[in-house]
Parts: sequence; C-alpha cells; structure tokens
Amino acid sequence: MTTRPKLRVCSVPGCPTLTTSSRCQTHDRQADRARGSATQRGYTSAGHRYFREVVLTRDPVCVCDAGCPWHIGASECLALATVADHYPHSRRDLLATGEDPNDPARGRGVCERCHNASTARAQPGGWNA
Repeated sequence: MTTRPKLRVCSVPGCPTLTTSSRCQTHDRQADRARGSATQRGYTSAGHRYFREVVLTRDPVCVCDAGCPWHIGASECLALATVADHYPHSRRDLLATGEDPNDPARGRGVCERCHNASTARAQPGGWNA
C-alpha cells in the first residue's frame, strides 16, 4: 500500500503553490541565494579550514548537548563527528561581538543530525534568520 505525499501550501505568505516541503521550489531557490555561498559566509577561508580540522581531530565522536532529541534516554550520541559546530554561540553571534569564530575553543565536533537539530532549536527561523 503506497501513501500519498502530504501536500501543503508554501510557507511564504501569499504563495498558493502546493509542495511536499515547507517552501515551493521557487522560494527555496530564493532563500538559498539570499543565504549566500559558503565563501560569502566565511566557511572556505584558511582560518575556518584550520578551525574545522582542529575541532574534528579533538572531537572525533559527536559531543552534542544533553537535550539532543536524537538520543533521549541514552547518555551519548556515539556517531562520528562530521561538523565543526560553533558552540555555545553561533558564528554570526561571534562575529557580531568581535570574537574570533575560527578559535577552536569556540567549537565542538558533532554529527550532522545533531548539528541540524541544535541549529533548528537555537535559530528557529533557520540559517537565514
């Protein structure tokens, strides 16, 4: 038995397009362009490459916080860390306060799933907010 995809209206006010995700393809592309490239956001600099390498070497296994929804009841995630996460403050917050976002002391190694859940909790409007 196959299930039908759950269709909903695009989340952009005034857009009547039905979609299976939160935004229609047109508004998804617009949001992605507004977000800027990895280079524009500072994620391809030598400093960030150093930050990522040091953080993932130091934290090879996910060190997410205890409130992570992916392992309620378990004490640790135990997945391989693949993302060098700025923690406890976001990269944007560190830049706004004049701090160095490429300092490995301001990061932690987490798996992609825990990183995405943490970002969704900390930045409810998403990466574009």
